[in-house]
Amino acid sequence: MEKRKDLTIIGSGPAGLTAAIYAARAGLDCVVLDGMLSGGRLVQTIAVENYPGFAEPVSGMDLMAAMRAQAERAGASFEMDEVQSVDFGGTDKVLHCTMGDVAAKAVIVATGASVKWTGLPGEKEYRNKGVSVCATCDGSFFRGAEVAVIGGGDTALGDALYLAGVARKVTIVHRRSGFRGTKLLQDRVRAASNISLALDTTVSSFNGDGSKLRSLTIVRRLPDGSSEESSLRVDGAFVAIGHEPQTAFLAGSLELDAAGYVKTGPGGTNTSEPGVFAAGDCADPRYRQAVVAAGAGAAAAMDAISWLREKST
Repeated sequence: MEKRKDLTIIGSGPAGLTAAIYAARAGLDCVVLDGMLSGGRLVQTIAVENYPGFAEPVSGMDLMAAMRAQAERAGASFEMDEVQSVDFGGTDKVLHCTMGDVAAKAVIVATGASVKWTGLPGEKEYRNKGVSVCATCDGSFFRGAEVAVIGGGDTALGDALYLAGVARKVTIVHRRSGFRGTKLLQDRVRAASNISLALDTTVSSFNGDGSKLRSLTIVRRLPDGSSEESSLRVDGAFVAIGHEPQTAFLAGSLELDAAGYVKTGPGGTNTSEPGVFAAGDCADPRYRQAVVAAGAGAAAAMDAISWLREKST
């Protein structure tokens, strides 16, 4: 075996880095496997305004760099490597990585979840220029503006309700005639005076002037089966068509729910495999916030520390 650690943390977002800080300060020999995106998805956020401790907005890249520096100062080590598969059946937890195998007494899975984008024309060009996937992160930039939310599940409905308290007008664009979200959220959306619905409608492109999003081209399906194309003027568009937990490499090794999120608990971060813990967006289909992930990372580290101490006695 090439390497053997007390604790290996898979992922370097807020959950993984916070776990590393706690574990290293407790004296564990721990390594963080960065994966292909060091710092996690948050590094792609230009301005984070809702993370405690920062009176002024901080870039996601700067926030993650500060967390990493704190973890390194505590004694955690880092390797830019990606886990391909795992073997949790033996005394050691073995991670088969691109650069070789890593063995550990305990493992924390903090691989996060990636957002689903539409892939439509203009979407990539106007990301962070009016196109976003996080209403609670970026909604404040659209105070008094007109925005659209694309999607029809709980995430989309929740985003629309949040944005209704900020923006002047919110339009939900959904491809079906009804929503998939919970009835409570549907009732609240329909009761909101500044939320309008564009049902049986899809987006075909995101349009702007090169520096900022200006409109969406939308296509409405008519009762007779034909379609009608129009332009929806917006200052911002929030894509809310779901998330995909980065857990495919764990299939068959840990218990996952139907959507692929790692099952934890009850009352902790433990998984179906003793000595393996999970934290952050890979185990959280509900909140998906950096501060929540960081708290879960701290909890996972504390659970791992307790488990390792019990095993050594």
